Amino acid sequence: MKKLDAEKIISALQEEGAVASRLPSYEPRQAQLDLLSLIIQSFNEDALCMAEAGTGVGKSFAYLLPAMHFALENKEKVVISTATITLQQQLYEKDIPLVAEGMNAKIKAVLMKGRGNYICMRRLDDALHEPPLDEKEFEEIKKIASWAKTSKTGVKSDLSFLPSDTSWTQACSESDLCLGIHCPWKDNCFVLKLRKEANSANIIVVNHHLLFADLAARSQGAGYENAVILPPFNRLIIDEAHTIENAATSFFSAEFGRLGIFRQLGKLYNRRRGNNRGLLVKLCAILKGEDRLDEAADIIEKIRSCAEELDETALELCGTEGIYRLSDASDEAFLKRTLFVYLKTLRKEILKLTSFIRDMAESLGDKENNCEREDASDPAVWEIKAVVRRLESVAETCDVFCKYKKHEDDILWIEELTSVKTSSNSWAVFTRTPLDLAPKLKESVFSPNKTVVCVSATLAINEDFSFWAASSGIASLENRKVISGCFPSPFPYSSAVLLASPTDAPMPDEDGYQDFINRAAGSLVSTAGGSALILFTSYQSLTNAYQTAKDELEKLGIRCLKQGDDDRTRLLQEFITDTKSCLFATDSFWEGVDAPGDTLRLVVICRLPFRTPGDPVLEAKREAVQKRGGNPFMELSLPQAVMKFKQGFGRLMRRSADNGVVVVLDARLIKKSYGRLFLQALPETKQSFSSLNNINSDMENFLFR
Repeated sequence: MKKLDAEKIISALQEEGAVASRLPSYEPRQAQLDLLSLIIQSFNEDALCMAEAGTGVGKSFAYLLPAMHFALENKEKVVISTATITLQQQLYEKDIPLVAEGMNAKIKAVLMKGRGNYICMRRLDDALHEPPLDEKEFEEIKKIASWAKTSKTGVKSDLSFLPSDTSWTQACSESDLCLGIHCPWKDNCFVLKLRKEANSANIIVVNHHLLFADLAARSQGAGYENAVILPPFNRLIIDEAHTIENAATSFFSAEFGRLGIFRQLGKLYNRRRGNNRGLLVKLCAILKGEDRLDEAADIIEKIRSCAEELDETALELCGTEGIYRLSDASDEAFLKRTLFVYLKTLRKEILKLTSFIRDMAESLGDKENNCEREDASDPAVWEIKAVVRRLESVAETCDVFCKYKKHEDDILWIEELTSVKTSSNSWAVFTRTPLDLAPKLKESVFSPNKTVVCVSATLAINEDFSFWAASSGIASLENRKVISGCFPSPFPYSSAVLLASPTDAPMPDEDGYQDFINRAAGSLVSTAGGSALILFTSYQSLTNAYQTAKDELEKLGIRCLKQGDDDRTRLLQEFITDTKSCLFATDSFWEGVDAPGDTLRLVVICRLPFRTPGDPVLEAKREAVQKRGGNPFMELSLPQAVMKFKQGFGRLMRRSADNGVVVVLDARLIKKSYGRLFLQALPETKQSFSSLNNINSDMENFLFR
């Protein structure tokens, strides 16, 4: 391995350096150079790296320079994974070309998105020849087909219109429906073209979703030496690394619900307007065995009936809270008489159907093993096998729920979901997820790779990486070098930010707390003249405050936006465009909001972001900590809340010239002993801990002095 020349690479980001000179209004930042040095070390020493880089450090250039130099000099691929499409696009379209120009080097970079973002020409052709009954959907499919003829990428974001999810899912690429080299459309396949490009690339830019789809497949048997979703690699940079536990969860979990089962059954067989449709109809036509269709249709009807009965029972268990978790406290005898009866029946009927279909499909033989029948490679046969695998996964999850006491390493729960379009349409979703993802992350991310650089604005708590290192699995690695560092933001927080918290606020569990939030949110936004983001931990609290403040604020010419009223991206764009607006938001808006300048001058954090006590994953993890004699609050709830609090605070300053106010309406910040951990996690700022009226005055003086 050729080691990187640290001095040469660092000089590129020093004043008048090859890359620095290409950046408008460049200011040298020592924190950026120190971060760059740490990342160079991680490549040179095959080390694992944890780096917290505050807003404005310039972390993208700090990891791109060593990654691109290493890829060229060692003829190795480097994969860069981000949590957001916005950052993915910025790296690919702006930052990588700029660094390559500064290096005077020819770098081949490829941007890869999740497979569902690309059109599948075979499935699109099928959708055109067997159109949906909905005319609007068919019109959209025809528009997609027209676009696909001239598209160079086949990626959804390049469409001139936004198709409905129903239309797109009928024609998009899906891994278990792919025929690979047997596909008649393989020469026109966008995914195969992209993979060929990736094979010869130096840098591959992906998102966390795609990364974990690849890593999960490798850890489950596909291996690390072959191409899976991505080409083989062992150098990885994870930006926004604080999100990897959430990103990985879906790939190491399993879930099913009534609607998902119905969707798979509908692919197999449905009868509309007197016509038989579906994959089973095609399979029976191939086998010339239409007499078997009625038998399959009967089993499908039984599965539908079982799924509905199970759904009703599960919703009753969820009760008014909408969640039921299986645990040591569950009444096993009651479950055996109720829920488990329906789970076992559903499992039995699904396995009867899948066995029936496998018998039919296997009679075709297997082309790969030189059997005679060519029909085995028919797309319908391939797709039907994929549906069978999905249904068998449901049957397996049913079995796990019935044997929940033997699965202590899993969290098993049922949750009631409600349709956005009609609140009366609810269904239950059964979920199985690992109690501890750290071993999975250790095995799939850190152990197989020579270099892994994890960077984010929030990985440490007061410069201590212990919490994140334990939850990500990096802490349990033996015989591997792990290096870390905290690189503070160069922004002038001490003069540009006022941190405030009202001393007359009730505690969150006291009467009058919500009324105080409603009053405070309206008065603070009014004083600031808009340009405000109000962050909640509860949608109910958000709605209450929004309805109270909206009329008065709009009389002042301040437009009020509320999460849930529109698509997240469009809502954020409206907020950024209208500098006098305010946005009432929760959960996902605590991070990923980049609103510089006058767009955002006030952030109101209504409540410290402790996770809801009813969260089944949190409760199971708390119980596990308690069982081993630990303190769930100090070891789990508090560190999680501090990390998210830092994300919320970080929404305010996005550029060095920004300034503004952060107001925390939760009295625990200044009245509880653990409040100091939240305060210590923030950079030094001006402060105002006084009554709400005084804070309004201090804010007015600070913003408009």
